[in-house]
Amino acid sequence: MNKKILVSACLMGHNVRYNGTAKAHLQTALARWQKEQRLVIFCPELAAGLPTPRLPVEIISATGYEVMQGNARMVESTGNDVTQHYQLAAWLALQRAEEEGCVAALLTDGSPTCGVHQIYDGTFSGKTISGMGVATTLLSQSGVLVFSHSQVDELVEWIE
Repeated sequence: MNKKILVSACLMGHNVRYNGTAKAHLQTALARWQKEQRLVIFCPELAAGLPTPRLPVEIISATGYEVMQGNARMVESTGNDVTQHYQLAAWLALQRAEEEGCVAALLTDGSPTCGVHQIYDGTFSGKTISGMGVATTLLSQSGVLVFSHSQVDELVEWIE
């Protein structure tokens, strides 16, 4: 049986990012896996009912781990607390991955939801810190191996 991979919808060319754009990164292996029906294309934020476009959101002085533990907040650039919406997005990503039997995920680094190695620092100044977003945290804790969009080659090597 082919291993299934949860993939950020924005990486597949869907205009679902906070600013209404895509982050297309479709390479040969991804195209082949899509034809083999191995990809589960998913946007946690849309699944949670967030609009496109939407205001930028950052985790305040923490990472997705602290948010999912209830010890940190996520806010829009206006200061509006949207923590619960993004926690729901994380749970929905995990639910979808489990329903589909995904063993790996390919997500968009930098995102407060899907960040794998880095997220923004919560100051809305463009500075990043090491850490995972909320969905990446839950997926990783549940045994799904997570790769960032800059690690497609590593994912190909691991999958094949």
